[in-house]
Amino acid sequence: MASDSVLRNFVNGKSVESIDGGYRDLVDPCTGEVFAQAPVSGPADVDAAMRAAAAAFESWRDSTPGERQRALLRIADALEARADEVVDAEVRNTGKPRGLTRSEELEPSADQIRFFAGAARVLEGRSAAEYLAGHTSYVRREPIGVCAQVTPWNYPLMMAVWKVAPALAAGNTVVLKPSDTTPLSSLLLAEIAAEFLPPGVLNVICGDRDTGRALVAHPTPRMVSITGSTRAGRQVAEAAAADLKRTHLELGGKAPVVVFDDADVAAAATAIAEAGYFNAGQDCTAATRVLAGPRVYDDFVAALTDQAAGTKTGLPDEEDVAYGPLNNADQMARVRGFLERLPDRAVVHTGGRQVGDRGYFWQPTVVSGLDQHDEIIQQEVFGPVITVQRFTDEDEAVRWANGVEYGLASSVWTRDHGRAMRMVRRLDFGCVWVNTHIPIVAEMPHGGFKHSGHGKDLSLYGLEDYTRVKHVMHAF
Repeated sequence: MASDSVLRNFVNGKSVESIDGGYRDLVDPCTGEVFAQAPVSGPADVDAAMRAAAAAFESWRDSTPGERQRALLRIADALEARADEVVDAEVRNTGKPRGLTRSEELEPSADQIRFFAGAARVLEGRSAAEYLAGHTSYVRREPIGVCAQVTPWNYPLMMAVWKVAPALAAGNTVVLKPSDTTPLSSLLLAEIAAEFLPPGVLNVICGDRDTGRALVAHPTPRMVSITGSTRAGRQVAEAAAADLKRTHLELGGKAPVVVFDDADVAAAATAIAEAGYFNAGQDCTAATRVLAGPRVYDDFVAALTDQAAGTKTGLPDEEDVAYGPLNNADQMARVRGFLERLPDRAVVHTGGRQVGDRGYFWQPTVVSGLDQHDEIIQQEVFGPVITVQRFTDEDEAVRWANGVEYGLASSVWTRDHGRAMRMVRRLDFGCVWVNTHIPIVAEMPHGGFKHSGHGKDLSLYGLEDYTRVKHVMHAF
């Protein structure tokens, strides 16, 4: 993966120097100081990785589901066996609390790999039958080919798993580009997986936006998958369209959290604060846009403010830390900008400032006094900032909840079962939680509507996205 301070790409089963030779600094978000350098891969690096993946596909596509299952199960076991090393890499790159990184990211990642290992053997299709007299038809599900994949910096290891595991389970090969600020754990995952995969099946190359553009533009991949911003998703879709590549886009979110007057205020505030501040709010499903009923609004703002006061940010090994720093200087500037541009009527009940003068730590923040058209309501902050709006009735709650360009996740908080069922139907989001927010399981799909993209991660739907359907007909 790396020497003491210089990383390498991982291509065709081994660590390799960048052909194009460029490097960029990696910065510790806890200190703002450089701790390593990573390749900025150019066209020659992309081409080498694509050639390795294309060559490996010729044999990997013919592996049986059982063989792919065994490889993935061994990767999951090895990931857990090297847990300390993997967590160290993830924490080094992100500054996240060490204990939470292990329990909420590494352990679920191993479980998700195991899910796709099993799912590889249960792909379904229509039964063979005579739909036309004298002819028997059936469906084959086949791998697509080489998949180009791009992952973000908020969950570097887990997002790599969400992309790599279903692609490999379906018989595809992969060229993955992690975020330019967080490549460590993805490179380590490739190194671990190489013990159980043929060379070239999983390749990881570091780089920047230009590297990502080169991946998408390269003629070899037949599918491009990205988790990132809506802007990045649009660019990928436009570039992929030129060659009619399939796209899998998991993009931004602005999750509404609808709290009705009959909700348990204390319990809801506790859970929503946890789901809003987890990972410093750097989660496209984060519970950061609260819509509260007219009678519960004041009490709920007060309860959220109390929750923020008891929420601690700090270094990875500090006790009782709920979240670490924002990932990078640009992201901190983005969060600060949202707070600086608030309208005069907005009220910042707590937080709203950087913590200390070292690294990218931000205070847990609660803001009210906002209108539906305000920037901070419409756009994704991606930071530990929770906004609260007061709605008057259920119809207005639905209108405001759906009144953004995103459609990834949402939640409803009520004791009224009938109301919950109505809201589940009316909310235009790929996931609706009821009296909870943010839990994810491997068996259920994750993906959104509207400008949150298309395609599903996790679940059998996620595996199917990495297959193509072929109709076969025999005359007799």
